[in-house]
Amino acid sequence: MTRVVRGDGAYLHTGDGRRIIDAISSWWVVTHGHCHPHIVSAIQEQASKLNQIIFAGYTHDPAEEVAAQLMKLAPRGLDHVFFSDSGSASVEVALKMALGYWHNIGKQRIRIVVMQHSYHGDTVGAMSVGARGVFNAAYGPLLFDVTAIPFPARGREQATLDALDAACRNEIPAVFIVEPLILGVGGMLMYPAWVLSEMKRICEASDVLFIADEVMTGWGRTGTLFACEQANVIPDIACYSKGLTGGALPLAVTLCRADIFDAHYSKDRTRTFFHSSSYTANPVACAAAKASLDLWQDQESRQRVASVAAMQEHAIDPFRADPRFANVRRTGTITALDLETSDPGYLANIGPKLQAFLEGRNLLLRPLGNTIYVMPPYCVTAADLDQIYAGIRDAADALA
Repeated sequence: MTRVVRGDGAYLHTGDGRRIIDAISSWWVVTHGHCHPHIVSAIQEQASKLNQIIFAGYTHDPAEEVAAQLMKLAPRGLDHVFFSDSGSASVEVALKMALGYWHNIGKQRIRIVVMQHSYHGDTVGAMSVGARGVFNAAYGPLLFDVTAIPFPARGREQATLDALDAACRNEIPAVFIVEPLILGVGGMLMYPAWVLSEMKRICEASDVLFIADEVMTGWGRTGTLFACEQANVIPDIACYSKGLTGGALPLAVTLCRADIFDAHYSKDRTRTFFHSSSYTANPVACAAAKASLDLWQDQESRQRVASVAAMQEHAIDPFRADPRFANVRRTGTITALDLETSDPGYLANIGPKLQAFLEGRNLLLRPLGNTIYVMPPYCVTAADLDQIYAGIRDAADALA
């Protein structure tokens, strides 16, 4: 285990004096950089005034301000905000909202449609709508059954759309949940915006609710603030977390349409949306989120995303001609490439070896088996990226 004592910008500083480039945003959460002064100052100020209050019958300014800013930034039509404290929890909330909506309007639609290779979290509901495999094999008896459509691999997009159309028409499901544009844990699998748009159209035609899990893809990762923007898709329910606070503190939100909220709003308490946690809308976490959202109001933050995307394209382009790598790809600020090996997949033996080699080069990268990906904070420099990709090239020289 490496002991980290300090972080700043795109760097982590260890107890033995090393400076490590955080090439994966500390598991995809850090956006503006470690210990961004505006976010740190907001946390300090809020912690000295109000650090926790039950969010039932009580409210506070940071939560109100975060909700108001989200209404300005999120796709139009997502009019209500529900707070939770992790991406997995935000997905659980979304699923319960969807099923509760159908129950409360008197229609027993309970089937859920998902995409092959997807990942939505590690709680029971989130595992149930994710891919079955090494992550959840031990917990199979707890998981509920779902309908899975194939991933829209290049050249096979229509098969995915046909499968979704058939599931929506024949099974009359309650909801379809998807990671827009990129399936993260599934191997940084990328698909085009037009497919996302068509999937939403198919769901609308069959009156199937559409959940966009933007826990990872939100906050600039795909090149726009939210991935759905690139497909002109307005989800019925959306999940945001990870970069919501800039990576400083855990917080998540689930946004929904007004009619989904209204289906749960009644003097009849049996229609209540029964979901809560002790730390719902924690004031300090909300203060961090408010500070991060302030930064997104500044055009400079959007420009940094575009700059990082361009630098990433420049850095990864030479790998497309390198026979040691396959499926070299980029969406927005995220790149990924598969090291050719006779032992591919998430549990490929090459994965831990790659990680150890790259850490020896003072690079924080965690390959998904033989899939190496780079998802840096937006303060990363061209020199940092040069060092990252030189390390990847050297790792291939040493290990392939």
